[in-house]
Amino acid sequence: MAPTQQSTVIDGIAEVTSVAELRALLGEPGHRTRTKERPRLHEVDRAFLAASPFCMIGTADPEGNCDVSPKGDPAGFTLVLDDATIAIPERSGNRRADGFHNILSNPHVGLNYLVPGRGDTLRINGRARLVKDAPFFDDMVVKGHHPQFAIIVDIDTIFYHCAKAFMRSRLWDPETWRPKDVPTTAELVKAVQPDTEETLEDLNRHYEWSNYSKGLYGTRYPGQ
Repeated sequence: MAPTQQSTVIDGIAEVTSVAELRALLGEPGHRTRTKERPRLHEVDRAFLAASPFCMIGTADPEGNCDVSPKGDPAGFTLVLDDATIAIPERSGNRRADGFHNILSNPHVGLNYLVPGRGDTLRINGRARLVKDAPFFDDMVVKGHHPQFAIIVDIDTIFYHCAKAFMRSRLWDPETWRPKDVPTTAELVKAVQPDTEETLEDLNRHYEWSNYSKGLYGTRYPGQ
């Protein structure tokens, strides 16, 4: 008789270490969940992308070190090149380029698209490449600015994720929003980077919405 698999228990923490344990906790997915993956964009997917102003891009380097980066622009910022290919513009940012370094060494990416007010999200998994120029850049102009470059994603799988996480978190309910419970951006910088040369007053000016927004598409600002 094969030995019974048991969870690893350390200091009262029972770790899940096998697929069998995981399935015992979760159960098996239903028919619609098992069969919802698709390799090509449907018209409803195109409509969702046209309404979405924001997505998160997950990447990993060859050693498995991961990064998730937000991308946002006016709704419809992701350009559909064909039923299995999309393009995402890159704008002026902090120039760390963690996710882009990952893409250059490991093209696999995971995208999660949001539409404000909706609980479901559109998930796209595929392989990415970076392009510094292309004819479609003219279709990505915002406020007179072309993208610095673009991420082209060749789609492997597409599916919709249910709304339960958004329902539990009440993410879109303004009554749950408590932005002042967290220090300001300037205060966060001073707390975690105490060697920052700028004063708190300087940083507050830098991150002030009316000032910081000037660098969204053109002028770059030092630091971040």
